[in-house]
Amino acid sequence: MTDQGETQDGTRFPPGAQILVRDEEWLVRSTITTDHDGERIEAVGVSEFVRDEEAVFFSGIDTVELLDPEKTRLVPDTSSYFRRSRLFLEAVLRKTPLPQSERGLALADRFLLDPLVYQQRPAELALSMRNLRPRVLIADVVGLGKTLEIGLTLAELIRRGRGERILVVTPQSILEQFQHELWTRFSIPLVRLDSLGIQRVQREIPAGRNPFTQYKRVIISVDTLKNIGQYRHHLERIRWDAVVIDESHNLINPGSQRRALAETLAPRTDALLLASATPHNGDKKSFADLISLLDPAAIADPEDYDPAVDLGHLYIRRTKISPEVRDEISTKWPDRGPTLSLHCAATEAEERIFAELAEYWIPAPPASTDFGSADQDRVSVATESLFAYNLLKTFLSSHVALGETVDRRVATLDGRVRAAEENGTRPDPAIGPERRALERLREIVTGMGDGTAPGDSAKLDALVEQLKEIGVGPRSTTRAVVFSERVRTLKWLAHVVPARLGFPAGADGTAKAVAVMHGGLSDDEQGKVLEAFGLADTPVRLLFTGDVASEGVNLHRQCHHLIHYDIPWSLIRIEQRNGRIDRYGQEHQPQFRALILTSSVPGAKDDRTVAEKLLRREEEAHKLDGTAEAVSGLYRAEEEERRLIRELVRGGTVEDFLEPAPGGDTALADLFSQVDSITEQELPARAELISLFEGDTADFVATAFDEVYRERAEDLVGLSSGTDAKGSAYFSLSPASAPDLLHRLKALPPSYLKEQRVAERMRVTFDRALALRKLTEARDSSTTMWPEVSFLTDIHPVVEWLTDKVLVEFGRQEAPVITTPHVDGPVFLIQGIHSNALGRPTVVRWMAVTGLGPDGTGTPEVRPMADALRDAKVGPRLARTGDPRDLDRLQALVPEAVAVARHHLDAGRAQWEERISEPLAAYRERVARWRSDSLLPGITGRRERLVEETADELARLLDQLHTTGRPLLRVLAVLDRPGGPEATGADDDTGSPARPLVSDAQPSDAQAEN
Repeated sequence: MTDQGETQDGTRFPPGAQILVRDEEWLVRSTITTDHDGERIEAVGVSEFVRDEEAVFFSGIDTVELLDPEKTRLVPDTSSYFRRSRLFLEAVLRKTPLPQSERGLALADRFLLDPLVYQQRPAELALSMRNLRPRVLIADVVGLGKTLEIGLTLAELIRRGRGERILVVTPQSILEQFQHELWTRFSIPLVRLDSLGIQRVQREIPAGRNPFTQYKRVIISVDTLKNIGQYRHHLERIRWDAVVIDESHNLINPGSQRRALAETLAPRTDALLLASATPHNGDKKSFADLISLLDPAAIADPEDYDPAVDLGHLYIRRTKISPEVRDEISTKWPDRGPTLSLHCAATEAEERIFAELAEYWIPAPPASTDFGSADQDRVSVATESLFAYNLLKTFLSSHVALGETVDRRVATLDGRVRAAEENGTRPDPAIGPERRALERLREIVTGMGDGTAPGDSAKLDALVEQLKEIGVGPRSTTRAVVFSERVRTLKWLAHVVPARLGFPAGADGTAKAVAVMHGGLSDDEQGKVLEAFGLADTPVRLLFTGDVASEGVNLHRQCHHLIHYDIPWSLIRIEQRNGRIDRYGQEHQPQFRALILTSSVPGAKDDRTVAEKLLRREEEAHKLDGTAEAVSGLYRAEEEERRLIRELVRGGTVEDFLEPAPGGDTALADLFSQVDSITEQELPARAELISLFEGDTADFVATAFDEVYRERAEDLVGLSSGTDAKGSAYFSLSPASAPDLLHRLKALPPSYLKEQRVAERMRVTFDRALALRKLTEARDSSTTMWPEVSFLTDIHPVVEWLTDKVLVEFGRQEAPVITTPHVDGPVFLIQGIHSNALGRPTVVRWMAVTGLGPDGTGTPEVRPMADALRDAKVGPRLARTGDPRDLDRLQALVPEAVAVARHHLDAGRAQWEERISEPLAAYRERVARWRSDSLLPGITGRRERLVEETADELARLLDQLHTTGRPLLRVLAVLDRPGGPEATGADDDTGSPARPLVSDAQPSDAQAEN
């Protein structure tokens, strides 16, 4: 139990407060309220015996004492330019989470990226008053920077104390890319836990322990985590501050492993960020199901809702031609070039295959035939029409892929024959003709050999010609990415193309200039391929990849040429492929080519039948709407292709398929194809932040090193300054000399720690230009993608470590006294915090109490602390001109100052509570309407129970978000006139002795990709 005799309210132990537990002093890092054991307090040791030790306490089990503000001991600050006081106040300001009532962005302009307003909108939406919790679907089209938008949102949550525990779930192909972006841009470290990583953690921790509690911020592939049966018991026992699920369109299918994973995570996190450029499948019910993960009470009837009206607070979507996006990126992202359709006349052998397919597999169906039926007078084989089209698509990829498909089909048919014989039944009579037709195809393919000789494969010859035209070769740095749907085609191309371009083969027979990527590779293997292609100084010039790289992968760092070796029968997939090089940060005009195999065989269906038409339609839609996904009314690549093939089987055309269905529901299509008018909105609001340092974070860090290490940081932690070849400044230190810092850095990506030897020497800078240059140099290297100098943001581990070090410099319940000639009497600086039942601040007030007199004879006044500090000219130029006039008198006034501050908070509570309660009351009404609309007559059983349980759970959450309990009050410092002869009041113009280690350069116009 605690020393206070009051109910648990979450207000007593906010981050930054000092507590006494087991006769030792601790600094609170975070607090959450549990169901049974009071507050769960994460803390770091302050007193000598436990210094820098991390611990977790429960206020219902341990005696946790929050030191009484009336007993604060005042200590004169004798440091030069009052640097100890300024450091302490700055550390408290930085450590105190922004309150629930603060909706403005605090850190949006402080990261290694251009301050683009459109990328700040998702964070603005997540923090808006309409959202009960920070939960949004970021649905910007391909290439706009969803990863950066996620990073900005997470950073704002961290600044609010709502981002301690983060789980990011992505496809395995972009694990390392996502991890890289969040660290290099935002200083947010994510520990990568692939399947091997989880096994490693489980070996290191006691049996039965939850591996996800080992690290606070984790990134993991959906392919690893989707095995919900294996990890459910771990995931159900942990709560997250924020969960990110990228490519979230994969969550739509009810009953799938991915959906089960999302349903497990969604109720166990405060913030939920979903991201997808194609976030629904065209079905309103499925989309409502996805939205229910964000807000269960958003939609009462999944069959009947208005997306624009009901979901505006949960969803944001822009295209490249949206006004705000277009205005901000017009000069920084070149428009894509036209897609060149290169006709490749089929070779003699290929024409024989076209003839076989046209005569036996895909003849024109009779007009009266329904889908799925077979007319044996017209169709000699192909009792499974969808397989016949799969055969065609495989051949349009390559003859070697066709051979593989034929072999597999023959094996399947032979298996059916054996099964029938074993069961004593007669095999399907259609198997015989199909088997003979397959053998004829196999004979033609076998005769084509490996297709390496010119004239064997028309598209291969065209590919080699185009690559030479682009400039890909042994003496060139030009790169190109070649897409194919078939793994067999990819491997074949990687084998035959390099030699024809003059690239030498390595000892293992493969050319170092070529890399292959497909879904059969592990996440680690995929990461290595992408890193090699993204680093300028590696020998890789050609990336042959499947559509595993079409979602979220950055391929534009060193490449602006893309070739479709075969073309997906899906507008969405074509757009996703093109988006790999057509994205923000691309410095050259993206160039696209597509190889179109043509045939002169009557009735043959070549690439002109489908692929070329889809390419043209995607290009038209991109120019008009900025996206192609609403054209067909379908929003899943697989469903789009399936429907198109069915249309062809029925005798329809691509044009028929793309024609909107008459009388169809266009609400989702309208929503997802609209161009927003966001330029009419005001710029995102900014949070009001106080700082006592002219150089802000840079000056704070430099001064903190001097104070914490008594100006011996060079000897104690190896602190040193340096400049690069262009004269830009950075500084470095040795984390190995600071065990508490080294412990924090263990959360950084292992590859970064190892390659940059961070434990021995960590180099950091506040200079954006230098940091961007180092990031570019890393990409231009052949050894690592990690920059040797990292950018110091406000949430960088080094900054957070120094902030904690400053806080523990002051003794138990001590507050400094600052003397300044610019005040008439004592000014008490007091922090006041109201919190909710979850332990999160709802209101934070920084107060300056003046007008206090002995025995209560004064006229107290409370004003903003920022105003008082400014008027008193507390800053790096305020020199000491004397000690406090009467320290005992100031000490005696402490209880009265606390009482005045408490009265001020109590008097203003109704007004602040109204501001907080208004959106909560509005949401409570929405829940009531949702419950009423959901429980229509006839709704019983499981659905009724689910509605009631959801409504009750949301009501409990609303109760927890209201302000509760008494406020926390903390005396931070006192301002008073100096004693002795009257000071002149003149400022010291010599400048502060504490100077930033590096300059805080202005933001660069350069920004890399999402």
